[in-house]
Amino acid sequence: MLEGDLVRLRALEPEDADRIHPWGSDPEVGRWMNTGYPRSLAQLRKHAEERPVNNYELVVLGIEADGKLIGIVDLRDAVPEVGNAELDIYIGDAEYRNGGYGTEALRLMCRYGFNHMRLHMITLWVVAENERARHVYRKVGFSEDGRHREAFVAADGTRHDMILMSMLRGELK
Repeated sequence: MLEGDLVRLRALEPEDADRIHPWGSDPEVGRWMNTGYPRSLAQLRKHAEERPVNNYELVVLGIEADGKLIGIVDLRDAVPEVGNAELDIYIGDAEYRNGGYGTEALRLMCRYGFNHMRLHMITLWVVAENERARHVYRKVGFSEDGRHREAFVAADGTRHDMILMSMLRGELK
């Protein structure tokens, strides 16, 4: 468990599926994410029951504030030989957006990746028009490395560029 002033990061539990399920139908959550096909609560519960344990290649943690789950952050596709991993994060609970919760969760997870997993670099992809997220990523130390043109397809079928961002060990602010 990782603790900050606003949030704590903890392993997800199967019962978290009930809290996560409504986030899948929130247009603000899905706007800039590849959410895949809709899943029923039963499907999400089954997935939660069968979720692999956290390991070096994939660490998925719930973001908790005020005693309730508000989002998810993960480091995935970690490769120990090169010390790289990719990060995903979202705040599913609308009440906790724009309050610094995601920023603190991001810092905690990056610190965990660099200090405990001994990563050298953490990368992420963000939709170019998602300026709010890009601002937060830059604020904690990520740099923009490149652009993948029209790589993201929004729910309405429009295409958007994706920005590759990265942070090296020692760059976390």
